[in-house]
Amino acid sequence: MEWKNQTILIEFFLKGLSGYPRLELLFFVLILIMYVVILLGNGTLILISILDSHLHTPMYFFLGNLSFLDICYTTTSIPSTLVSFLSKRKTISFSGCAVQMFLGLAMGTTECVLLGMMAFDRYVAICNPLRYPVIMSKDSYVPMAAGSWLAGVVNSAVQTALVVQLPFCRNNVINHFSCEILAVMKLACADISGNEFTMLVATTLFTLMPLLLIVISYTLIISSILKIRSSEGRKKAFSTCSAHLTVVIIFYGTILFMYMKPKSKESLISDDLDATDKLISIFYGVMTPMMNPLIYSLRNKDVKEAVKHLLSRFLSK
Repeated sequence: MEWKNQTILIEFFLKGLSGYPRLELLFFVLILIMYVVILLGNGTLILISILDSHLHTPMYFFLGNLSFLDICYTTTSIPSTLVSFLSKRKTISFSGCAVQMFLGLAMGTTECVLLGMMAFDRYVAICNPLRYPVIMSKDSYVPMAAGSWLAGVVNSAVQTALVVQLPFCRNNVINHFSCEILAVMKLACADISGNEFTMLVATTLFTLMPLLLIVISYTLIISSILKIRSSEGRKKAFSTCSAHLTVVIIFYGTILFMYMKPKSKESLISDDLDATDKLISIFYGVMTPMMNPLIYSLRNKDVKEAVKHLLSRFLSK
């Protein structure tokens, strides 16, 4: 059969938690609740950052982008995952899988780059406060955010295009909840060393380089904060970046735990994910976007004041 015909007819089977029917029902309820919280929490942050003029700053512009990104990222996979939990036929078409790969990788790449941009913003705010309005003007922070989205789209377009050109003529079982690009790539009956090299280069550029920028920024930030003599001044300076630092730790900490965790000999041979790995992938895909608005609202006085101000305006009408 020609590969072109296979791209029309082929389906992938998403294994997910097929061997654990009770867990499927439990996680359907839990993930549905988390998804609603993600939509409400991030949607509220976007509205607040738009409606309150006091939040029209680079920091909250980036935060609005991050919230919108989290909504898009979870929407690419969670609805289909919820359907698969209740469906006996856990399949996805080749084209549907390609779209899911593209959107998932684009959103993930964009978030990595955007977190790096947000770290640079915090560095300028704390280490160069007098020059902050000049360095982080609208002509600077808007292209920075747009560049983050562009990097995600371009990287994902290249990676997805390379994967969909591979021939899939054997196993079509994806041992995952969604069409994760690495899981799909391993199903190809062809040499994928070129794809793996391209993926390695992209990971270095769009994941490790932003992480390096974050580490350098916070090293300089901490050094600058320690030079502040008053404890109140140190506390105030750290509070401006503590929310972002918490989000970075959760985001990158989960990624590092997933991909650097030692594997057993059996899993190395079969490339299978056990139930623990799958639950960790859920945490990465759902918990982080759900926690972001909670972290930024609970640890941020500006957001709290904006909520109170908008509520008072609404109630007074």
